[in-house]
Amino acid sequence: MMAQRSRASRTALAVLGAVAVVLLPGTVLAHCDTLDGPVVTDAKQALDKGDVTPALKWVTKENEDEIRKAFQRTLAVRAKGPEAKELADLWFFETLVRIHRAGEGAPFTGLKPAGEVEPIVAAADKALESGSADDLAKHIAEAVVAGIRKRFAEAVKAKDHAAHSVEMGRRFVAAYVEFVHYVERLHQDAAASAAHHEHAAQQAAEHGHEAKQKAEPKHDHE
Repeated sequence: MMAQRSRASRTALAVLGAVAVVLLPGTVLAHCDTLDGPVVTDAKQALDKGDVTPALKWVTKENEDEIRKAFQRTLAVRAKGPEAKELADLWFFETLVRIHRAGEGAPFTGLKPAGEVEPIVAAADKALESGSADDLAKHIAEAVVAGIRKRFAEAVKAKDHAAHSVEMGRRFVAAYVEFVHYVERLHQDAAASAAHHEHAAQQAAEHGHEAKQKAEPKHDHE
């Protein structure tokens, strides 16, 4: 029962993530570019502790060595004074974010000032901090419902006048395409994201079971 609830919870969160990407694709990807975003926050923590570990999760294993080297260079320059420290830190932030973005297949256009985070992204972070996605789910569900109803109403209105002229027919086609594509994107992205998440969770569970079996002592029976 607990496993079923856990799977349902993970699937729901995956669907919410996919819907958020559909609603705010540019914003979601750009969140990691901000000076108060999670990537830079972990980079600051790493520099303060003198331990690169908190920053490494934002890059692939293939890029880990580059970040380690950049971190060591940054620590060396930081020791030369306040101004050098400020410049070195900024360089490390940019390096980490740039490589992280490259791993996502997204371009890096520079760090954004703190505070340039959309409310929905801030709400996602808040959900993680609180341990509950209820408010986030409600907010996104309301936005999705509003988006569907708006496009549906526009398509229905255009359909009623589609036969009046070629121009009115084209307006209907445009509204129809917008409505259908919006719903299609929501469904496809949500279904794909949920399926991917379930597959990853299943693999993790299988690996954990294998590791447990290997760790268990073997008893010889004579």
